[in-house]
Amino acid sequence: MWGLVPLFWPLLKPAGAVEILAHRMVWSLVFVGIALLALRRWSWIPELVRSPRKLALITVAAAVISVNWGLYIWSVNTGRVVEASLGYFINPLVTIALGVLVLKERLRPAQWAAVGVGFAAVLVLAIGYGQPPWISLTLASSFAVYGLVKKKLNLGGLESLAAETAVQFLPALGYLVWLGTQGTLAFGSEGAGHAALLVSTGIVTAVPLVCFGAAAIRVPLSTLGLLQYLAPTFQFLLGVLYFHEAMPPERWAGFSLVWLALTLLTWDALRTARRSRAAMAAASAEAVASVEAASIEAASAAPKVHQGR
Repeated sequence: MWGLVPLFWPLLKPAGAVEILAHRMVWSLVFVGIALLALRRWSWIPELVRSPRKLALITVAAAVISVNWGLYIWSVNTGRVVEASLGYFINPLVTIALGVLVLKERLRPAQWAAVGVGFAAVLVLAIGYGQPPWISLTLASSFAVYGLVKKKLNLGGLESLAAETAVQFLPALGYLVWLGTQGTLAFGSEGAGHAALLVSTGIVTAVPLVCFGAAAIRVPLSTLGLLQYLAPTFQFLLGVLYFHEAMPPERWAGFSLVWLALTLLTWDALRTARRSRAAMAAASAEAVASVEAASIEAASAAPKVHQGR
């Protein structure tokens, strides 16, 4: 769904990117509110309201995801789907960089190599574009910061989206009302079908996120990480094959380096997971052996204690 969403945003024209973004915020809260009502999941709200730190984190998350959503919509509707897909390809590399800079995490050699290759890819693309790929870098950075904030927030996907869109709701609704007073609001002026599409931005936002949250508790993390590459891959293929965006040699070179970096990350993640499973299995086997040895020793000592009595 995330990979095919570039086919959806052009259907909302002539609404501009900011109006589409405002509708996405307003209708997302409506649909998420209905979902929470149906599931009766309200117990988290009082705790959130009583925590200034969590409210501040929610506000930051709402701000950075607003930048991400708005820029992505604008990129798709202005013929920059390939550059937008690049942002989500390099997002894992930016996330790793944030982990080092903010959380003081230590990287394995393969991760350092991947970050270095990713940096080289950005340089190649900057030379090819004649400037840094700002759209890609902004999308990657904003989503990486969003992920960092969500990690510190530690709130469920549906609940977090509800809280974030609650922060976004009044500014977004106010903007739509202002557009209406200026006579430039697309909602309602292009027919019922177009209005229904604008309303469905809430579903387009909420449903993939709910599915992702459901998958996260059912699928191994290494598999989940690999699956997340599907979305930018679909976006890239749509940009090249459906929207027929240009792919000069320097852009192919830059993307190839990004894919090499992601291959290194994937190989390292799979290798580390395999080693962790092997270590856990060995530790488990050692524990079982220790218990069995202790049982045998206790059994052999029991007659001696009896004879002593």
